[in-house]
Amino acid sequence: MTGYTAETKLAAGRKKRAVRLAEDRVGYVLIAPFYLFLLVFVLIPIIVNLYLSFTNYDLTNADWVGLKNYRVLISDTFFHIALKNTFVYTFFTLLFTMGLGLALALVLNRKLPGLSFLRMGFFMPHITSMVAVSMIWLWIYEPSHGLANLFLNALGLQNIQWLFDESWAMPSVILMSVWKFAGYNMVIYLAGLQSIPRDLYEAASVDGAGPSRQFFAITLPMLAPVTFFLFITGLINNFNVFEQIQILTGGGPMNSTTTLVHQIYNRAFNDFQMGYAAALSMILLAIIAIITIANFKYGNNNHE
Repeated sequence: MTGYTAETKLAAGRKKRAVRLAEDRVGYVLIAPFYLFLLVFVLIPIIVNLYLSFTNYDLTNADWVGLKNYRVLISDTFFHIALKNTFVYTFFTLLFTMGLGLALALVLNRKLPGLSFLRMGFFMPHITSMVAVSMIWLWIYEPSHGLANLFLNALGLQNIQWLFDESWAMPSVILMSVWKFAGYNMVIYLAGLQSIPRDLYEAASVDGAGPSRQFFAITLPMLAPVTFFLFITGLINNFNVFEQIQILTGGGPMNSTTTLVHQIYNRAFNDFQMGYAAALSMILLAIIAIITIANFKYGNNNHE
C-alpha cells in the first residue's frame, strides 16, 4: 500500500511537471514575437550603430577610425548648439505641456456644459499628424498674413518674424508643440484624477481643509505616478524632436532651432557622414538613458 502511494505521488509529481513544462512552452511561444521584434529592430540596430560610430561609413565604405568621431564631436560647435537647443526645447515643452495638461484636467474634471466636446477638442491636436499640424502653424506664423501677426495688428502691435528671428524661432516651435501635446497630458491626468477616491476629499473637508490644501495634500501626491509617467515619456519624445523643426525652420535661423536629431539627419543624409551621425545618435541614446535611469531611481526612492 505504501509503495503504491509512493508510486502514485511520483506519477502525480511527474504529471504536474509535464503540465508546467507545457505551460512554460506556451508562454515562451506567446512572448517570442515581442523579444524577436526587440532583438531585430532595437538591440541589433543599436549594436550595428555602435560599430558604425567608430568608422567613417559613407554608404560605400566603413573604414575603422576608432574614437575619431567622438573626438571631433567634442569640439563640434554645431553639436554644442544642438545639445543646448535640445535641452531648452525639452525643458520648456515638458514644463508647459504638463502644467497646462494638469490645469485643463482639473477644469474638465467637473460637470460642465459640452464637456465631451471640450475634451475631444483639446485632445484632437494630439491625434493629428505632426506634418499637418506643422503646416497649419507654418501658415499661422506667416510674416505678412498669418493669424499670429493679424492678431498682433488688431492689438496695435507690430509684426513679428516668428520663424525668421533668432529670438522668436525656438519659442514659436515650443508654442506649437505645447498646443499639440497638452491635450494628451490632459487625458492622462483626467484618468488619474478620476481614480482618486472621493472619500479622501470628503474626509479632508470634514477636517477643515480648503480646496488649495486638498490639492497639495491629496491631488498632487495621488497623481505622482501619473506625473512620473508623463515626465519620462515626454522627456524621451522631446529629446527626439525632429519633424516640427525640419518643417517649420529647417534648424534655422542661424542654427537657433537645430537639435540633436536634426543634426543627426543633416550629417547622415545631407553630408553622408554616417559614421559621425552614428556617434551623435549614440550620445543621444546615452543622454536619454542616463536621465531616464536617474529618474526611475529617484521615483523608486520616493515611492519607498
